[in-house]
Amino acid sequence: MFTDPNIGAIVLTLKLASLTTIILLLIGTPLAWWLARTRSWLKGPIGAIVALPIVLPPTVIGFYLLVTLGPNGPIGQLTQAMGFGTLPFSFTGLVVGSVFYSMPFVVQPIQNAFEAMGDRPLEVAATLRASPLDTFFSVTLPLAKPGYLTAIVMGFAHTVGEFGVVLMIGGNIPNQTRMISVQIYDHVEALEYAQAHWLAAGMLVFSMLVLIILYTLNPTGRRK
Repeated sequence: MFTDPNIGAIVLTLKLASLTTIILLLIGTPLAWWLARTRSWLKGPIGAIVALPIVLPPTVIGFYLLVTLGPNGPIGQLTQAMGFGTLPFSFTGLVVGSVFYSMPFVVQPIQNAFEAMGDRPLEVAATLRASPLDTFFSVTLPLAKPGYLTAIVMGFAHTVGEFGVVLMIGGNIPNQTRMISVQIYDHVEALEYAQAHWLAAGMLVFSMLVLIILYTLNPTGRRK
């Protein structure tokens, strides 16, 4: 536990962003691969579901997650039956909400990298009798590296900047669910502008660094 609420919010936010990014890379890679390679009619609907957090207000996502994960929701009833209790207003609930909310910012860059790669490298690997697993780690991952770097930066940064979703599903519990964005809101509500400025300025610097990294990693943004 941290006695300084600002430090506690920063550490908790970084922990949430790191864990969310790792989970999204694990579940987003096969999903992005399927979306990039499939010809199924389900590609459109599933792609739309993945992109849904981009267009929906965060409070709407947070509300429905709260209802679904709550004691009367289907997932909430399942977790209670399994002895885990309910997920809202817990760090685990924040992770679940953040994974859904940040999913398009990880899946889409990886999917775009897989699509840009084309079929030729995979066909060459197949002619050399490389196994699918060997092809993925030896051919696919190196070629998709820029997409993965973008996905990691975007997923981490987007989770750090969450407000509506984390407030709806996590509440405002110090050292448990209070993120940086919520801490800034608390300072402003209490007219503690100096402390709000300290955190907000840090977020501004962080956002600029994220944009600089993204524009540096994006080869299409460079002049030839």
